[in-house]
Amino acid sequence: MADKKTFNELIQDEKPVLVDFFAEWCGPCKMMAPILQDFSKEMGDQVKIIKVDVDKNQNAAKAYKIQGVPTFILFQKGKIVWRQSGAVPGHQLKSVVSQYLPK
Repeated sequence: MADKKTFNELIQDEKPVLVDFFAEWCGPCKMMAPILQDFSKEMGDQVKIIKVDVDKNQNAAKAYKIQGVPTFILFQKGKIVWRQSGAVPGHQLKSVVSQYLPK
């Protein structure tokens, strides 16, 4: 990442910001990788996706009380608008995020 913004700066965006809290050793996290790639291609720049490795970013994991991975948190202007632990089908991600896209 070229511009070194803090996590809090990154989630203050007008557009929805989907944060994927994951771990390298996590099976369901690996399963989500291609789903997230497809989702990212489909949504384009309408949504920002940030991946946070909980083993390397323990403060962020603690701050958001991440107890299992993967955990997805959707932020809108810095506020949590949706949260789910475990693998999430791509169509569900799209359906949730679409609710928060600017009209």
